[in-house]
Amino acid sequence: MAILVKRAESPQELEGVRSLRLRVFVEEQGVPREMELDALDATALHAVAVQDGAIVGTGRLILDAPAHGVIGRMAVSLPLRRQGIGTDVLAFLEDCAHSLGIQRITLHAQSYVKEFYSCRGYQEEGEPFLEAGIQHIQMSKAL
Repeated sequence: MAILVKRAESPQELEGVRSLRLRVFVEEQGVPREMELDALDATALHAVAVQDGAIVGTGRLILDAPAHGVIGRMAVSLPLRRQGIGTDVLAFLEDCAHSLGIQRITLHAQSYVKEFYSCRGYQEEGEPFLEAGIQHIQMSKAL
């Protein structure tokens, strides 16, 4: 069962992104719905990991300033976690960022997954903080 990671383009793919994020962040983690779905979605580049026609992973890239991007909303379907899907989505978003001339990526990692990002070259910045009631740490990486 191969997984394809690509840019979400169709309305159906974008609805799949929304559905997966609601499942992961709102239902599983208790993030308020109004915090999860925001105005940045309209201009973000959304990545999707697709398996057998179903969206099983996602993440988004926002051009924050010239040469700076923000990766966020990384999510993988619960039964498929720890199988490399998040790694593939992150690599895809980094490749997209590089092709857009982005030289530095910042993200807010939930503290329990900061090692995931550390192993992929991200450095912690500052102190942990609460976002949507969940402890996070800011991390960044030069591309």
